[in-house]
Amino acid sequence: MALTKPAIDSADVGLVGLAVMGQNLVLNMADHGFKVAVYNRTTSVTEKFVNDNPPSVFGDGGGGLVPGADLADFVKSIKKPRRIVILVKAGGPTDAVIDSLVPHLEKGDVIVDGGNALYTDTIRREKALTDKGLLFVGSGVSGGEEGARFGPSLMPGGKPESWEILKPVWMACAAKVDAKTGKPIEGAAPGKPVTGGVPCTTYIGPDGAGHYVKMVHNGIEYGDMQLICEAYSILRFSLGKTPAECSAILTEWNLGDLNSFLIEISADILQQKDPVTGAPFVDVVLDTAGQKGTGKWTSVNALDLGIPAATVAEAVFARCISALKDERVNASKKLKGSTGLGKAIDISVDAVRDALYCSKLCCYAQGFALYAAASTEYKWNLNLGEIAQIFRGGCIIRAGFLQKITDAFTKDPKLSNLLLDPYFVDKVASMQDNWRKVVARAALDGTPSPLFASALSYYDSYRSETLPANLLQAQRDYFGAHTYERTDTPRGEFFHIDWPDASRPQLKASELGMSR
Repeated sequence: MALTKPAIDSADVGLVGLAVMGQNLVLNMADHGFKVAVYNRTTSVTEKFVNDNPPSVFGDGGGGLVPGADLADFVKSIKKPRRIVILVKAGGPTDAVIDSLVPHLEKGDVIVDGGNALYTDTIRREKALTDKGLLFVGSGVSGGEEGARFGPSLMPGGKPESWEILKPVWMACAAKVDAKTGKPIEGAAPGKPVTGGVPCTTYIGPDGAGHYVKMVHNGIEYGDMQLICEAYSILRFSLGKTPAECSAILTEWNLGDLNSFLIEISADILQQKDPVTGAPFVDVVLDTAGQKGTGKWTSVNALDLGIPAATVAEAVFARCISALKDERVNASKKLKGSTGLGKAIDISVDAVRDALYCSKLCCYAQGFALYAAASTEYKWNLNLGEIAQIFRGGCIIRAGFLQKITDAFTKDPKLSNLLLDPYFVDKVASMQDNWRKVVARAALDGTPSPLFASALSYYDSYRSETLPANLLQAQRDYFGAHTYERTDTPRGEFFHIDWPDASRPQLKASELGMSR
């Protein structure tokens, strides 16, 4: 069926970009009773999408599709103030779509970027559009294809007035969780969306706050995924479990404190047989992992803000070293590994579970410490409890664990680190012996576990009253006159020793006319 010119003001919301995520979000909005104007640069894609989804797909809720072949007609078909969601590739393609829309828009219209944009790009775009009298929302959308279709976690940032215009759509389409238990409400189907429950969306903050929260969410996701992989590797190569046995173990873990979407799908993967060979599916997947950059962005930002997020960064590096497949194959033939020392340390399946839980906690602690630092640095006033709350459903890191994080920040909104919450203090105290044994066993076996080790190092560093940085700072003063503070004077007073004659009394930096 060829596209016809749509009626003016016939749609409630518009969407540009009909790749899989865009199509699924359109269907989600239509399921919730919205008339959705749709536009794609390739007209045939729009035609096929509309033909594949006749009005009967959306039940009797009043929703439907309003296709446009021409961008100007597409914009005119949307009621004012216009809400136009764009779901295209981040970077230049996003800018190109925005530039093509602007000449057709009017003051007060809202453009919503639902892609994985770098938050600094979002800040730039919002400022540019504000100067033109237009509104802009940078919104994280998490949950993959299924989430977009039946309820994602949505993280909108921008001016409060922009959120108020977008709010009815985002609140309707977001995943829902039970108000009492915090568990996701499931059962959505085409034409039959979930009703009731608490939507997994909220106003995040100004300009780039929404995309920043999504970026760090993805950094945490990198860590969470790699930690599960390391737990699997230890189960398999240190404890000798088969993929099917590992699947059963993860299935059991999913009934307890580690309940999560990622544990659930990992258990499914590990029981899958390859349809070609009949071998365990995981054994025929080449061990090289891709990435799209959000984990790297998170790690770079952590360095910029001076926040220790080594576990997140290690997850990025784990993907990088996985990509060196040919080098690793060559190295495996030349570099010697363990000589069997690991047998001296006996660990159980439960010990691996405890190590995974504690390491996961450290990964999330780092992510939420980043949120707190960014909130101050960029003056966003982020509500960390609400952020954890909207992650409970729809998103990739959705987990029962997040309810405890919500509880922690509800009890103490100024909590400096998740590790200090009384609930988590007790959990780690009861599990840390197992955690240490697992890390030691993996090291002695030669089973790579960079995130388990990094998380434990983070925990031990954070709980240490004294670190060897005293020697490091003395080194800096020795070779570069970078000064140092003393343990017996107030913080903020800096000193320097004339190292060629270190027997002389040290002087305050200010007395020497030195600046830090």
